[in-house]
Amino acid sequence: MAITAVIALSVVIFPPVNAEPTVEIIMEKTTYSYCEKLFYTIKVSEVTGNPAIIHIRDDTGKGSSAIPIPISELENPVPSRMAFEKEIFPLGKYFIDVEYEGQKVSSEFTLIDANNVCLPISIKSIFTNWLSGNVSDGFIIDAFKKFVDDEVIKVPFEINEDNVYNIDIPEWVRENTSLWWYQGMISDEELIQVFKYLLDKQIISIQTN
Repeated sequence: MAITAVIALSVVIFPPVNAEPTVEIIMEKTTYSYCEKLFYTIKVSEVTGNPAIIHIRDDTGKGSSAIPIPISELENPVPSRMAFEKEIFPLGKYFIDVEYEGQKVSSEFTLIDANNVCLPISIKSIFTNWLSGNVSDGFIIDAFKKFVDDEVIKVPFEINEDNVYNIDIPEWVRENTSLWWYQGMISDEELIQVFKYLLDKQIISIQTN
């Protein structure tokens, strides 16, 4: 009787060892459109100190290089720094492949065109310099002319190296609207609408001496 009790107790005290850590992808949503940023969470059963390795590929098999993601918690949010742009990401189905401690999982999402209006990455870097006071007002308007389609925002005058410094943007646009946009408080489309209005009303124009 005593021997049976000891055997039963040993089964309870010593659970199976060497269990493989598990990994799971939790998608914020499965449909994205241009201007939106991909967001998902990598959930693991154990933090081992090793990173998860991810690849993002389209339905043709073309994909990104290996991206290591630090795993410091059981649930690890993975926000994208870059929004989906038409010039970079074709429409269709995409797959996220995650490998962690020998375990591999995949999830998928679909990219659609919802006719959202957004600014390209190239113009956002110029905005950063402008908000920091490193470039003059004219360079923002020149960036709109060079990098944004006329159907989105049309600059009704030519800009060159002689007149680029003769363009003034109202100070409130830098201190309020543009800063709010930079902080993510308003959308690309709302920012564009402000600049469209100022250009249409010739509040932003080339100043003559």
